[in-house]
Amino acid sequence: MNINMRQFSFAGILAVAVVCAFAIAAAPLRAAAHGPHQPDVYDMGPLQPVATVPLLHKGDAAPDFELPATDGTKVRLSSFRGSKNVVISFVPAAFTPVCSDQWPGYNIARELFHRHDAVLLGISADNTPSQHAWIQQMGGLWFPVLSDFWPHGATAAAYGVLRPEGVSERAIFVVDKQGRIAAAIISDINKRPDLGLIIDALKDLP
Repeated sequence: MNINMRQFSFAGILAVAVVCAFAIAAAPLRAAAHGPHQPDVYDMGPLQPVATVPLLHKGDAAPDFELPATDGTKVRLSSFRGSKNVVISFVPAAFTPVCSDQWPGYNIARELFHRHDAVLLGISADNTPSQHAWIQQMGGLWFPVLSDFWPHGATAAAYGVLRPEGVSERAIFVVDKQGRIAAAIISDINKRPDLGLIIDALKDLP
């Protein structure tokens, strides 16, 4: 009886050890799924792909805005008029999986923007301190990140992409040097938009 009990206890301990070892080994894999710079992101789960009705279309004047950037400056859209094409990237929220993959992906495409005489502006409705911490987590970005926090979502609303829950759509607006919308790309909020769509829009600019 004692021998059986010892055998049972040993088997139980061995089973627990195997489970613990598997959990420890799997942890890095779960973290890696979010990329090397984003081990701790908040997954909001699947959302309604698009929750707004398009407001701006090709040829419309792009609403002007001035928003604070994480480097302490303010960026005004109209300051680029006559000199640069502008790509505006609205994303829903900091520290979320798709957003944390999308913007770092533009780091490898920096030369493509420069080749088409374009600047990239990232906008979210998060406050500036949150954006600053998020950029550090992502490993840095080459383009300015602007806060649409206050009045909350006012710029996203002007572009027709403020969702009822208070975050923006996952939206790209390409603005030409005359300050007009050259392309409006509203993507499924749950998916990373195709970089090729931005490049195609830039190629169509004079």
